[in-house]
Amino acid sequence: MKIGELAALTGLSAHTIRYYERIGLIPYAARDASGQRAYDRTVLEWIGFLGRLKTTGMPIQGMLRYAGLRAAGRATEAERCALLMAHRDAVRAQVAELQTCLLALDKKIDGYSHMEPRNEHATDEPAHARTRRKPARTRQTHVVGDRR
Repeated sequence: MKIGELAALTGLSAHTIRYYERIGLIPYAARDASGQRAYDRTVLEWIGFLGRLKTTGMPIQGMLRYAGLRAAGRATEAERCALLMAHRDAVRAQVAELQTCLLALDKKIDGYSHMEPRNEHATDEPAHARTRRKPARTRQTHVVGDRR
């Protein structure tokens, strides 16, 4: 598939795909007779996985490390597994922190449950203070040439 099709299928820009290729995050694409990139469909799954690593907060250096190990073959499986396990532990810690924050938000929101629905004319002033007020005094301006 051409780079435009790959971009459409992955949501990445063609510029990002070329960048990922240049830094070694995705393998170089074969070139067709006209010299255009021709990507294998297997790159879709790899880009999807990279997207998950990115979403879960793995820095690009970590993704590059994993990609390099992957390219080195089966001999690096244990190291790849260890890298992913360490990242998984970090993601779990982040999820736990987010859960704690979510509970705090829920508690705060529940604290507002005692409030009665307010209409648009509601005021915090007591009824006896809602008398008609005089408008604030404003300074009079004179028009040039107006001599009162």
